[in-house]
Amino acid sequence: MRILHTADWHIGRQLHNLSLLEDQRHALQQIIELIQQRQVDVVLVAGDIYDRSVPPAAAVALLDEVLKRICLDLGVTVIMIAGNHDGPERLGFAARQLARSGLHIIGQLQTELEPIILNRSGSEVAFYPIPYADPVTVRHLFDNEVNSHNEAMAFLTERIRRQNGDHRPCVVMSHCFLAGGDISESERPLSIGGAEWVSPEHFMPFDYAALGHLHGRQFRGAEHVRYSGSLLKYSFSESLHHKSVTLVDIEASGACHIEQIDLKPLHDMRILEGALDELLQQGKSDPNRDDYLLVRLTDRHAILDIMGRLRAVYPNVLHLERPGLMVSGEQRALHRDQLKRGEMAMFQDFYQQVRGEPLTREQSEIIAQSLERIHREEQE
Repeated sequence: MRILHTADWHIGRQLHNLSLLEDQRHALQQIIELIQQRQVDVVLVAGDIYDRSVPPAAAVALLDEVLKRICLDLGVTVIMIAGNHDGPERLGFAARQLARSGLHIIGQLQTELEPIILNRSGSEVAFYPIPYADPVTVRHLFDNEVNSHNEAMAFLTERIRRQNGDHRPCVVMSHCFLAGGDISESERPLSIGGAEWVSPEHFMPFDYAALGHLHGRQFRGAEHVRYSGSLLKYSFSESLHHKSVTLVDIEASGACHIEQIDLKPLHDMRILEGALDELLQQGKSDPNRDDYLLVRLTDRHAILDIMGRLRAVYPNVLHLERPGLMVSGEQRALHRDQLKRGEMAMFQDFYQQVRGEPLTREQSEIIAQSLERIHREEQE
């Protein structure tokens, strides 16, 4: 059986107030084409389908369009679970009816951990989906004494192991944070106080573990305990990631052959660093000038309309940092001796740097009168 493992679509996400919906559409279209080309039997989405519990209408429309193409047009089964970003009740609406068309949505954890059994070429594979659930939920549902994410996952996976036995291959889906996993800035913490980790050992007995939550593709403990990674780069901390999906061929014996297939983004995400003049010159011949950029300027002086000048050559500059204004590791601030010089002297310096010429006598008199009025009002 051929499985396509994906996770963390985060449909509807914004990056620095810019909608990524078209970028997500572009990546999802590649997944649809891959399903056709590689004759995929089942698609797994291991949580965080949406970016928030109440997604915008355009995000819902995009997901509806994609699932229609996969399940109805291509006739391929989809199994998806809720992640910590999803609203499990909303995501799971009409799940029992949709299962008849090959779309299996598991929003909330249930007391009966029922497998989804798929049969291809006479061989069965059992898929056990575990949607995101905190220890409180597990404790309430099963009336046990688990107190951490690790204890909750140990309890759930042991129940699955006993139920499935050894007579058929078993794939477990989960949305969790494995101990030792590589994290990024765009992953919302699963708990407060650092008690969110789960041991990879709980997934070792299964033939494949399709995990979601961490955005960088990786495996922990063994190659079959794996994160596919997110659909796109969702923060500049992910700028060096290679985004992909994971193709898994599982044999009747349970043996897995794993392949990572890269996704090509509509806009890549990069960090540029250097002086403004250097970056402006570089941008004129940069073939990837439309990438989403974080720019770190090394210039140490004040510059007028930096974003406007940068966006003239790099239209998708989303964030600007000025480490060049940091002096000897201190916080961005004026020197104490500059502060002692008074407002008039500092304004004269500022005007000189911005305009390239000193204040005229008339301008100086206007500024002096304004400063005197401000001080008088403050005293009153």
